[in-house]
Amino acid sequence: MVQVALQSTDRFERKREAILDAATELLNRRGVKGLTLGDAAAAVSLSTTSVTYYFKRKDDLAAACMLRGIYVLLDIVQTALKAPTPQARLRSLLRLYLERMRRAAVGEAPPLPVFSDLRALNMPQRGEVAAAYMKLFRRLRQIFETPDLAWLSRGRRTARTQMLLEQLSWAAAWLPKYDPEDYDRIGERMCDILVGGLATPGHVWKPLPLPMVQLAPCTRQELSSQTFLMAATKLINARGYRGASVDKISAELNVTKGSFYHHNCAKDDLVVACFGRTFDVMTRVQRLAMGLPGDQWTRLTSAAAALAEYQLSENGPLLRSSALAALPEPIRAEMVKHSDRVSDRFAAMICDGIAEGSLRAVDPFLAAQMLNATLNAGAELDVWVPGVSQKAAPAVFARPMLMGVFER
Repeated sequence: MVQVALQSTDRFERKREAILDAATELLNRRGVKGLTLGDAAAAVSLSTTSVTYYFKRKDDLAAACMLRGIYVLLDIVQTALKAPTPQARLRSLLRLYLERMRRAAVGEAPPLPVFSDLRALNMPQRGEVAAAYMKLFRRLRQIFETPDLAWLSRGRRTARTQMLLEQLSWAAAWLPKYDPEDYDRIGERMCDILVGGLATPGHVWKPLPLPMVQLAPCTRQELSSQTFLMAATKLINARGYRGASVDKISAELNVTKGSFYHHNCAKDDLVVACFGRTFDVMTRVQRLAMGLPGDQWTRLTSAAAALAEYQLSENGPLLRSSALAALPEPIRAEMVKHSDRVSDRFAAMICDGIAEGSLRAVDPFLAAQMLNATLNAGAELDVWVPGVSQKAAPAVFARPMLMGVFER
């Protein structure tokens, strides 16, 4: 009887894991909004009714996928923390994480979920996943717990931890451009950028101010549209695609639903418009910075500082990349192309800086993607570091990525 019970338990766990594997892939492609019990069931040749034996609701399944991924990352972080120094801990973290991503890429391990759509979960599932994610965050913050880094305030440790987590999350988007056998080398290059920064010796953090007034809307019609998009962006960043309903967006601006549909045909159109505004702001900042006097280090840091400041300005924030998960795949692919153009422009600036000697010889593609990830995550800096001022944002968040995450 005991053996039969064990076999039954093993069979249950194997089937449950197979469902989670399939659902994680669907979740990563479609987000919580696009995940269904029926599609997960079909992926493992089960009926929807059979899947409900394991997961009663879609949110139960999505939450289980995310929790499983968090526990994997917790194990990775716990192992990395055994290293003796912060630099060694970071190197171990990246090595273990990218090895896990390599194993998933070649089919040796289940895929890891993206957590960008966590807010799209309903309660109580959202609360359970958020609590586990905060445990992961606090554990990762221990990388900075050493006497040599006692000068780091809790807020600055928190900001740098958020930036590190964003690098792991964002990497999932660009890693498929590489062969899995190259992931180990990529980890070393990422570590080199995070530890050494981008500046060559003698260059200091002294970004020049940009004429931010040029980023503001000019006409009354543009002002109306931009005001609507700013309110929608804040809600989508804070509550996810599902939480930012038409009613809530309209209430935020004290307008009717009819006014919403005057600006946008559907909610997907609204997300696309918010992304369009985000890419437009980033492109304008980049072009303004490229026209500044001085070297590429000055131009790059000025662009990064301006965007970090913009996130906490009255015109901010910019739309988080997490909103991509809710879009239909063809539209999402188009938005990713726009994002890549922003990163490629940063990469071009970095290449020019390496050539002139103002920037270290780093991998420009990786550095650009990592900078883009950092600036994107800046939209939530005031959530993670309450009370941080707009003027302090560049030094608290952008500077560590460009000067070195363990540098003053």
